[in-house]
Amino acid sequence: MTGPANRGPRVAVVTGAAGGLGLAIARRLAGDGFTVAALDVDEPDDTSSIPGGRAWRCDVGDPAATRQAVSEIVEAYGGVDVLVNNAGLLSGRAPLLETPPEEMHRFFAVNAVGPLLMVQACAPWLRGSPHRGRVVNVASRTFFTGSPGQIAYVASKGALIGMTRVMARELGEHRITVNAVAPAQVATPGTRAHSGDEVFAATMGRQAIKEFITPEQFAGLVSYLASPDAVMVTGQTLVCDGGGLMH
Repeated sequence: MTGPANRGPRVAVVTGAAGGLGLAIARRLAGDGFTVAALDVDEPDDTSSIPGGRAWRCDVGDPAATRQAVSEIVEAYGGVDVLVNNAGLLSGRAPLLETPPEEMHRFFAVNAVGPLLMVQACAPWLRGSPHRGRVVNVASRTFFTGSPGQIAYVASKGALIGMTRVMARELGEHRITVNAVAPAQVATPGTRAHSGDEVFAATMGRQAIKEFITPEQFAGLVSYLASPDAVMVTGQTLVCDGGGLMH
């Protein structure tokens, strides 16, 4: 299932790309010269700023939907070179003693199982990439901070960090790199729905560089991992938070 070496620009699949961090990542990769397939369960906010990009409706927690979307992408573009697993559920706050099992399953279905399904669907094409395949999993620094009241979210993102290491080991023989990236508290419609100005200010106040992180800055980290410069960087979790975790 190897695509031709001369099939055209590199192809990047970005999940959760209808808005927020995913849209910023899609735009950056398009600017880097990738043909971008933007996947989301929702209609995109605006893909006109993704040159040559195209949107696909896809629930990453649905095995049939992920296989179908990747099949259509490969038919359209000839292969997949980079997969960015950005799709995920965000969380409000509730005590762990009040968290039902269904809530844990809901978060794991999207934040952990979804990336697994996408990797399984894309793996044959990543193996055949003439540019060496790349997988970037968008995790969360809450795995390190143990954010109270978000046990389902933190656990699912922690699972994704663990999965990243296993994926890096198993896919390394095919020269595919797999890394996780963890953003600071970046202001997007999703995060703003759960956190107000005071929460963002408190987070920024704990950073070494006291500036709010932008979606574009975070997208730059993903761009690096997708670039030729990162061909030997794998199995890592990189944090983009202005040094907040040093405190």
